[in-house]
Amino acid sequence: MARESRLDILVNNAGATWGGKLGEFPEAGWDKVMDLNVKSVFFLTQKLLPLLEAAASAEDPARVINIGSIDGLHTSMFENFSYGPSKAALHHLTRVLATHLAARHITVNAVAPGPFLTDTMAPMVARMGDAIVNTVPLKRMGGADDAAGMAIFLASRAASFVTGTVIPLDGGIMGAA
Repeated sequence: MARESRLDILVNNAGATWGGKLGEFPEAGWDKVMDLNVKSVFFLTQKLLPLLEAAASAEDPARVINIGSIDGLHTSMFENFSYGPSKAALHHLTRVLATHLAARHITVNAVAPGPFLTDTMAPMVARMGDAIVNTVPLKRMGGADDAAGMAIFLASRAASFVTGTVIPLDGGIMGAA
């Protein structure tokens, strides 16, 4: 806020996960995931509202793009008990913020990625490899171009009439399976 007078696009792309057995899952792990995946998105968006409003107009709204997960849309096979619920909360927060910010000409949408080869997914891919890819109807993991394309669409004028959506970016897991 000290450097900029307006913010056209805010991408909330921080996330954490925590794995552990149900009977041993620590409260600290739960809190870390919920704090980063949900709480920080809300409070950063809240803090940056004046800059988003300065950039917003009816013809070209400011944009908030939240990065969720398909684990917030379905039940994961992994023992990461706080991750899916945190992403489901983020998806709902996206809809709530979209409702409250539409009159201010700010759109709020979420992308729900499926399997992408990221640092977070690397240990699971090392263990399960093709088993993960075989769950994807398109039979591949997502790549940087896939994520960039979706973000570019949501940030563009083409999406100026889109708000409150959660878009799966998952190679067909949610829609074609």
